[in-house]
Amino acid sequence: MILSITKIAILVLTTILVFPVSSVYGHGLGIDTISSVDIQGKDVSISVELPMSFDNLEEKQITITATEDETKANAKNVTFLIGLFHEEQMIIRNYFFTEDGVLQIKVKPTLEGEISIHGEEDNLLGAWYGTESNPLEITGPIFNSGGLYNFEIEIRTLDDPTNIIEGSGVYNADLSVAEITSYLQKDTQNQDVSFRLKSYFDKISNFEYEPGNKQITFEMPFDWSEKQMSHIPVVHVEVHFPNDFPELGSSGYTGQVNGIDLFKSSITVDDYTEEDERIVHFVLLQDHLRFLKSQMKKLDEPIPDNMIFTLSTTEKVDFPLTAYTKSEEFLVNLSWDPIDIEPDKNTKFVFTIRDGATNQPLRNSDYTFVILQNGKEIHRVTGFAQIGGESEDYYFTEKQTGPTIIRFENIRNTGQETEFGMVVAPEFGSMVVLILVLSMVTLIIASKKTSIVHKF
Repeated sequence: MILSITKIAILVLTTILVFPVSSVYGHGLGIDTISSVDIQGKDVSISVELPMSFDNLEEKQITITATEDETKANAKNVTFLIGLFHEEQMIIRNYFFTEDGVLQIKVKPTLEGEISIHGEEDNLLGAWYGTESNPLEITGPIFNSGGLYNFEIEIRTLDDPTNIIEGSGVYNADLSVAEITSYLQKDTQNQDVSFRLKSYFDKISNFEYEPGNKQITFEMPFDWSEKQMSHIPVVHVEVHFPNDFPELGSSGYTGQVNGIDLFKSSITVDDYTEEDERIVHFVLLQDHLRFLKSQMKKLDEPIPDNMIFTLSTTEKVDFPLTAYTKSEEFLVNLSWDPIDIEPDKNTKFVFTIRDGATNQPLRNSDYTFVILQNGKEIHRVTGFAQIGGESEDYYFTEKQTGPTIIRFENIRNTGQETEFGMVVAPEFGSMVVLILVLSMVTLIIASKKTSIVHKF
């Protein structure tokens, strides 16, 4: 009897493990910023924004913006010299002019032909610019393969369109177009299993699934120099495999890069974006990259020119759990003590309310803490987290077992909320199902259209 109940609990863990995924894409969330460029004594920052994918022939847009650091206003009468490179090949190198500091270039990809620029040209440098009747466009087979794209940018005029600037320096922004690759691998029964990788940084190679170890490995080129890492906010890669594939149907995963263990927050799981697939995300932030490099230096070996990713299954549960509100404006960290929740014993839920963008604790945060079972509230209390972190206590009774939702409502009086889920099984302690659910969870589950997050 005990064995059968345990199997049921493991089945629950396996089948409803779901997590929200923040909208991380591309090299730097689809935007890369060159900070504080000195142009004739004036500090200017340049941002380059690129769509996350060019997987069809629909019109896209590149946006390049120059902003004055002191005033935070857009720079005026800016001429950029822009070189675009992919796989060390130059795609274009031309002058572009914007009166208001925001350069918008429409991109109309084609399957074949020549790359052409359309718009107006000025008489000074031959810089391209757009008008309402003749917008600036690039057409041709551009962005027709994934991987890393490098923008080399110089500022050649500023403030006045005739103020030609020499020697302002060449600055680089790197962004990625998603690269999707598919692989057919053998499982422990020598049956074919389909895997897909979606890289938002650079191209993947040497993918391998090792059925004996339930482990996935693959490689990606990477420049570990500080110059390169200094403007990489995030490296993001997705691993896709069938959600009914039992050998990888784990309650959790661990990751490594070049043999170095990743932080638990670097691995997230999504069972909802694709109906028949589980997606495991590698999300490496800039601080993570520097940590990995520092650990590699300790090995007293040459720093490689790539990343070797390793994904392994684990049944280990780590605190804290993390859930974002639907808008991602706030996130909540949650732990509880003791880990094994038993009836008629106090359970202390410890949590921190944080800024969704910076991860910093938010002082003076009000909230409503709610516990639900079987769709009904069993506890509700309003509180105030003076330093961003707080705790709430609750005693579960003998009858209060089964699936349980911990909900944080009306965070900072904004009406936003987020939820955590677990299963309380008193005979065996708490069998924790790591579900992080956005609001209106039943609608999300029914539609399978909204991403749901868990950060390890």
